[in-house]
Amino acid sequence: MIKKETIESIRNAARIEEVVGEFVSLKRRGANLVGLCPFHNEKTPSFTVSPAKGIYKCFGCDESGDAVRFVMDHEKYSYPEALKFLAEKYNIPVQEAEKLSEEEIQQEKERETLHAVNAFAANHFKSRLWDSDEGRSVGLAYFRNRGFTDAIIEKFQLGYNPEKWDDLTATALNEGYKEQHLIQTGLTIEKNKKVFDRFRKRVIFPIHNISGKVIGFGGRILGNEKKAAKYVNSPESEIYNKSKSLYGIHFARTPINKKDHCLLVEGYTDVLSLYQSGIENVVASSGTALTRDQVRLIRRYTENITILFDGDEAGLKASFRGIDLILEQNMNVKIVLFPPGEDPDSFAREHHSEETEYFIQKNAKDFIVFKTRILLKEAEGDPVKQAGVIKDIVETIGIIPEPIKRIEYVKACAALLDKQEQTLMNELNAVMRKKHTASRKKENELPEPPGDQPHSVQKISPTPVKDPEEESRISKEKDVIRILLNYGSLYFTPSYDPEKEGKEGNDDKVEKPEPLNVAEAIVSDLMRDNVSFSVPEYQKIFLQFIEFIKDKTPVNNSFFTSHPDTSVSKASIDLMTEPFQLSKNWEIKHKIYVAREEENLEMMVVKALLSLKLALLMEQKETVQKKLKEVELEEEQRPLLEKIQAIINKEKRIAQILGRPIMR
Repeated sequence: MIKKETIESIRNAARIEEVVGEFVSLKRRGANLVGLCPFHNEKTPSFTVSPAKGIYKCFGCDESGDAVRFVMDHEKYSYPEALKFLAEKYNIPVQEAEKLSEEEIQQEKERETLHAVNAFAANHFKSRLWDSDEGRSVGLAYFRNRGFTDAIIEKFQLGYNPEKWDDLTATALNEGYKEQHLIQTGLTIEKNKKVFDRFRKRVIFPIHNISGKVIGFGGRILGNEKKAAKYVNSPESEIYNKSKSLYGIHFARTPINKKDHCLLVEGYTDVLSLYQSGIENVVASSGTALTRDQVRLIRRYTENITILFDGDEAGLKASFRGIDLILEQNMNVKIVLFPPGEDPDSFAREHHSEETEYFIQKNAKDFIVFKTRILLKEAEGDPVKQAGVIKDIVETIGIIPEPIKRIEYVKACAALLDKQEQTLMNELNAVMRKKHTASRKKENELPEPPGDQPHSVQKISPTPVKDPEEESRISKEKDVIRILLNYGSLYFTPSYDPEKEGKEGNDDKVEKPEPLNVAEAIVSDLMRDNVSFSVPEYQKIFLQFIEFIKDKTPVNNSFFTSHPDTSVSKASIDLMTEPFQLSKNWEIKHKIYVAREEENLEMMVVKALLSLKLALLMEQKETVQKKLKEVELEEEQRPLLEKIQAIINKEKRIAQILGRPIMR
């Protein structure tokens, strides 16, 4: 358990924009920063970070939290793991409050253990590369012959595993690591009750996650064993998901973000050679078919991607489907085809960095135009194949979410195909109608139920309608708590006292009232009328404000945004963030002044309190009216009628102050 003081130091040091900015490409929008949400697939940024409040919120999927919560949700860390991650980032020594039990340590550090095993393995492979005769003569010689400098070998933690069957396994077991964890990470294979190394006699390429932890390995064999695979990768594990990982992403994320551009290659050595040549915004899919999750990972940092291929057009055609996944995310895709016999690795080794960068820029072709030319070349002289090309290209254009982009591609491809734009547009409209129909059908159907009618269609039931009176009260409660959280620490000078409204004898000279704290004004007013909140999270927040005031403690919003009760922290963040901000251009450029809430705190507070009380009175009136219907005797009805009239009088008085008519 981490000491409370240490936790406080970590929270105070962690800047939300720095923490989130490591994983998400953020752009300034007024006082806040925005980017694409890392928790769901979106094409328009709805993920907002507020540096002033130390929080983030996505207005698309509703995820929200502070720096610690972000690390927990994004990296799938436990609370202590997230704190330690931030402590390491900000160089804060972690002090444990007390020693945890063996069972608690095991539960908390299961994933951490797998990371530790991989970290040990990475160091072991590195040691064998540099410190063993076999490693230097075989592994290090291979890397140096490929042109890699010692600096790059060190930076990417490249290594070597000897020919011995259990070199890593035996060493790890001797160091106290458990066999089950070695098997879980895929470093060790168990067969016929024997264990041996997966990466025997191979050079090693550690695979890092975004935060730099080793999550898996790739191993290249150096011998001439025909039956052995050239490359072997770690299997899926608790910490390694191949379809969600990109080789080099930890080193490339900042350059990608800075250049607003990502280069995608196929293999480990492609990344290493380009990075060594000074082109650092490069990642690899590690030889696997590009996946939707990998595309989304890149899109966190940029919408611009260039894919580098060797001179094999057949290999390029096999990648078309993966590139469609990029278009689906509304990204801008270009293709670079290297000369026959060349690939990014060999080209970067044989040319200066300026030459390589110039070649990529000069030869980058728009994917759809490039694809059109390739398919058209194959279909030359064959009308049937040419018709197929049109259909293929239009279907690719139809993947793009943005209508304007689709229209521009129709124009460009019509010129290449020597067809009228309307011909392609008609085909595109047919494709879009088909997609729309399929989408509507999917929305209106539930999964097929088991039984004798597998093809029956069931409509989704509509959401139950809430009681309007209840909705009214909740909305008023929400507004009061919103004001407490956003303006509770501010002060205003009272100019209007509702208690003196309508009274006489107030002509005497009144002294100028003292400034009043917003939180104190709201809390004292609601406590005087014994008002409580129907929404549990709002009631918890309100009770905490009471404690703040009793203890004369300054309002601390981070107390709520970092609250251990996630329902409270989520409710607080929801009320402290807004999807839209008023642009400064209204005043600076257009000379249009829009009043802000904080400029008339008193009016805002009075209006919120009276609106809540009006909603409560309406609820009370409805309750009494229901009781009135249940009694028959006049003597029982009379007090209820008097109570209703008293409520109506209060309603009228509040409505008059608010300037609203009462609907009866």
